[in-house]
Amino acid sequence: MTVQQTNIDLHSHNLSNVSTTGFKRNFANIEDLAYQNYRQVGAAATEQNQLPTGLHMGLGARTVSIGRNFEQGSLQESKNNLDVAINGNGFFEVTMPDGTIGYTRDGSFQVDAQGRLVTSSGLPVANGITIPQGTTSVNISA
Repeated sequence: MTVQQTNIDLHSHNLSNVSTTGFKRNFANIEDLAYQNYRQVGAAATEQNQLPTGLHMGLGARTVSIGRNFEQGSLQESKNNLDVAINGNGFFEVTMPDGTIGYTRDGSFQVDAQGRLVTSSGLPVANGITIPQGTTSVNISA
């Protein structure tokens, strides 16, 4: 039951984020638990018949891990000159609230009140990229 609940939770999460920029779907890695042998192969089923395969009872399944699908999604052109997409492998480095480095595929950038280049959720791009006030155009290249 818990394996199926995990699957339902993951499907719900994936569906609710289908429009999130840079979102990558999650999936569950599941494995069988051990089997118990109730009757051995060749055991007598009746006085004249034998069980050709025996009788095995599974103990269920469990979620081993949650994975993420990093396949390339579709690229969509926007009218924001700060939007950037990664075609292929890679991530944008951002500074998390606790000062550690995080990684995102969300390239919907904007400039915050301090002139920092930030993600749509407000996380600043690592290495402190700032855009001076009054700048009329920005050129982003690889």
